[in-house]
Amino acid sequence: MDFLISAHSDIGIKKSTNQDSVLIQVANTNYGKVAFAVICDGMGGLAKGELASATLITAYAEWFTNDFPALLAEGFAENKLFYEWGTIVSDTNKKITEYGNRNRLQLGTTLTALLLFEGRYYCINVGDSRTYRVNETLEQITKDQTYIQREMDMGRMTLEEAKKDPQRNVLLQCVGASNVVVPDYFSGEIMMNDVYMLCSDGFRHIITPEELYAYLNASSAQNEQEMNENLVYLTELNKYRHEDDNISVALIKVI
Repeated sequence: MDFLISAHSDIGIKKSTNQDSVLIQVANTNYGKVAFAVICDGMGGLAKGELASATLITAYAEWFTNDFPALLAEGFAENKLFYEWGTIVSDTNKKITEYGNRNRLQLGTTLTALLLFEGRYYCINVGDSRTYRVNETLEQITKDQTYIQREMDMGRMTLEEAKKDPQRNVLLQCVGASNVVVPDYFSGEIMMNDVYMLCSDGFRHIITPEELYAYLNASSAQNEQEMNENLVYLTELNKYRHEDDNISVALIKVI
């Protein structure tokens, strides 16, 4: 099993800083190749959202470089992986919160991270950045931790109502602005020709599921250059349609 990867991030048409952070890597191990991707969407006053997202993504980058090899040496297990990922969230939440308190700032970040390893995917999510799998269909792996998602789950709001609700961007929690952060975890089997897409919410607000599938499915791009061209096209389409948030996306194709 091998991987093709691509990533793209854009400041967008309105904001003065890009508060998203993106990480995507492929590494060789004794168990075969592994792919790892993370997207964090920062938020906060005085342009400090990028500090929150960069702090969390740096922690995950250090984990992949330093701690993941140790996890393999000890014997990989899903519960160990998710425990280590959850510890990163807890430690970084405390670090960002303490920084905000010292500087009288409120800042935080979403998180979605994905590991592809030995025929399975492992995913963690906080907030409303998303991870999708594209194969025969476009499948959303993560579930938004938002006010409107909770209302829909409780049967108090329809999807059409949610799209227009003034609180549609309200998060239930994020890393750095919540006393306690409870991530969601997901895992499943990898299929050949799967394409995995991670994105900040700015990438998928205006683009339709049909458009996402058309440009992200396995047959739409045969190499990393074509994958990147498709990501740039969808990003520019978002901007043309007046998406005013930062726009970030990472793509992993299983070959």
